[in-house]
Amino acid sequence: MLLTPRSRRTPRISRHRKAALLASAVSVCLLAAAAPAEPLGIGDRLYPYLGNPGYDVASYDLSFTYPGRNDKPLDAVTTIDAWTTADLEHLNLDFTHGTVRSVEVDGRPADFAEAGEDLVVTPDHPLSEGSWTRITVRHTSDPVPTKDHDGGWVQTTDGLAMANQADAAHLVFPCNDHPSDKAMFTFHITAPNGYTAVANGLPAGADRVGKTTTWTYRTQHPMATELAQVSIGRSAVLHREGPHGLPMRDVVPSADAKALEPWLAKTPDQIAWMESKVGPYPFETYGVLMAQASTGFELETQTLSLFEKNLFTEPAYPQWYIESIMVHELSHQWFGDSVSPRAWSDVWLNEGHATWYEELYAEETAHRPMEDRMKAAYSASDSWREAGGPPARPKPPTPGQKIGIFRPNVYDGAALVLYALRQQIGRPAFERLERLWVRTHRDSTATTADFVRLASAVSGRDLRGFFQDWLYGEKTPPMPGHPDWKPTAPVKDAEPATSAGSRSAR
Repeated sequence: MLLTPRSRRTPRISRHRKAALLASAVSVCLLAAAAPAEPLGIGDRLYPYLGNPGYDVASYDLSFTYPGRNDKPLDAVTTIDAWTTADLEHLNLDFTHGTVRSVEVDGRPADFAEAGEDLVVTPDHPLSEGSWTRITVRHTSDPVPTKDHDGGWVQTTDGLAMANQADAAHLVFPCNDHPSDKAMFTFHITAPNGYTAVANGLPAGADRVGKTTTWTYRTQHPMATELAQVSIGRSAVLHREGPHGLPMRDVVPSADAKALEPWLAKTPDQIAWMESKVGPYPFETYGVLMAQASTGFELETQTLSLFEKNLFTEPAYPQWYIESIMVHELSHQWFGDSVSPRAWSDVWLNEGHATWYEELYAEETAHRPMEDRMKAAYSASDSWREAGGPPARPKPPTPGQKIGIFRPNVYDGAALVLYALRQQIGRPAFERLERLWVRTHRDSTATTADFVRLASAVSGRDLRGFFQDWLYGEKTPPMPGHPDWKPTAPVKDAEPATSAGSRSAR
């Protein structure tokens, strides 16, 4: 919902009252300025330093100026419109790996300081609960990674792309970097002529002035910060039509457009297949971004999924496998993007469902039986739980480890939970649940408890005990309908591969 500022009437105040109020305000500001800046967080179990209390972001307006080299900082302006949910003397934003030049709150200069990976902003007046506020930060955005930070900007051979999952959007722009606070986005990307810029959502203009062009994109649905995408490169944008007239655009290196077209042409039918399983595609557009970069993963950035180009050109990958990975990222548009996790411990709802539809697609289109993969997953499940935690209680990420929380327990381990659920309640009830889940929570966030309640309601039975064992147990429960399936004893210090083999299909 688009929010607009509330109108206010200004009361008449006497001259003496004005002086008293001014003195009081100065006193408050002095006290606020004297208080040390402290990093905050909303207490997420896996990323406790991410997110900030006291406000709810309605929209981001992001402006980036690309200098023509991907090893130099971009000039940037981030404007945030938000409602305050508490009285605030300070306002914390997640931001690091850039230089802040100035901050304004409601058009007036504000003090700011760094605290950990927070930008702590002190307005010239306290913000009262329930007020509309605009924060404007002029800063740089550094695309060069450091050993302490992974993610954010991805350097490609011809420019940049973004990979912000799970905790890296604040390496690119100031934000409330947690999926529980989704917002609308507008992007303005200025680059030298000869480059093409694309971002989430639909285009809203391309203005050429002298030697540069500014590209504007806007989302029509709220989005988590981890799903933001900006591509800058010497790219071709290929347009096609999806089901029901859905406008589609793919972004590929210009020199490879013809060779990659056979892969891109598969997406409309993949969307139609997903719609047959869970209902209408939830966004205004879709497409594939094929980046000339080495990331080791693919990523479901909203309306424009990120893939490594070599996934489609490396002969070692069979066609059925590549198509199933395309469906993995596509299915995230429903599971993870439209319905986002309230907390990062709910990530199994994202990855378990994406892995489920990846496997189901391979079964139905390439005759790769899901049951075979589920049996193999069941055998490895105890090892995955020991190494990474149960599916809905993953172990915290190891600092500096690229894989983060994205371990096998939240991919095939979580898909195994869905397989057990289908075995338990039957295929018709399971399929009703899937459709109702994405319809009920569209454009919002949801929790594991929400899924448990809905599954219980749809099936007509109390499934709390079932989910407690499957989602939180240290050991894998018996598989309904398959008493012969047995888990293999965990191998100490072993960490099995993810659902995408040597690749990580996030």
